[in-house]
Amino acid sequence: MITSQQAYRDYLQKEKNYSPHTLMAYLNDVAEFESFLKVHDADSVLETVNYSQVRSWIVSLVENGISNTSVNRKMSSLKSFYKFLLKSKQIEVNPIQKHKSLKTPKKVQIPFSEKELDMVFEENDYPDDFEGIRNRLIIELFYTTGMRRAELIALEAGNYNVYAKTLKVLGKRNKERILPLLECTVALLNRYLTVRSRLNTIENKNLLILNKNGHKVSESFVYRLINDYFSTVSEKTKKSPHVLRHTFATHLLNNGADLNSVKELLGHASLSSTQIYTHSSLAELKRVYQDAHPRNQK
Repeated sequence: MITSQQAYRDYLQKEKNYSPHTLMAYLNDVAEFESFLKVHDADSVLETVNYSQVRSWIVSLVENGISNTSVNRKMSSLKSFYKFLLKSKQIEVNPIQKHKSLKTPKKVQIPFSEKELDMVFEENDYPDDFEGIRNRLIIELFYTTGMRRAELIALEAGNYNVYAKTLKVLGKRNKERILPLLECTVALLNRYLTVRSRLNTIENKNLLILNKNGHKVSESFVYRLINDYFSTVSEKTKKSPHVLRHTFATHLLNNGADLNSVKELLGHASLSSTQIYTHSSLAELKRVYQDAHPRNQK
């Protein structure tokens, strides 16, 4: 007989189309809660818990030094699990329906400046070989398209339309979007494809971005690449592919792009997700406002 957790796994995998990483995170959180229950009451089962038991787990997590952000993520997994049980009629009442997330400090993502982007392209050394061209292309794609790290890694060579100058990206939950490319990105991409074709072996010919051995690049490799290159031009604490995505959105908004267009380019499902990027453009707006308003000249 299939268990509720096995059914939940199938639901996340087949219906929600979650990535393997997200899938394991959700399942691990549910399993962790179940282990907590068994320690305190060997007869407890996930399908019959009440909010008091959930609350005890939250208290235990906080007392063990788990941050509110991490606790909220675990609770998000539990919420998803119990919503599934309710939907599949395995329970009649959701035990955490009225749960409210713990308060967390709002972290402001600081984007790279336009000067820092100019410096990373102009002051770093990009040899005219496979690795040098590929490294520059990775930075270029993040900054000129705003794509996610996982999206870049999963890019297929066939998704590049050289005539339309577009790139098809497979986003979260298998949602596709078409991204326009700048002329500078097209030129670099064409150059990369030329040197890529000279690799001795290519493990997966469908994938666009490869390492020097012709294999798929890893998430940690892409993170280190961005961190290493930007460490030479920026003193910001956070230097990652996500900061580049944030920079893409911020620079577009600063230069007049409307929020809806940025939302489509980023692949967000709703405007509320895109609005987190507006605080940086607001800072620029304030500067322009103060410089331009006649009352501020007096």
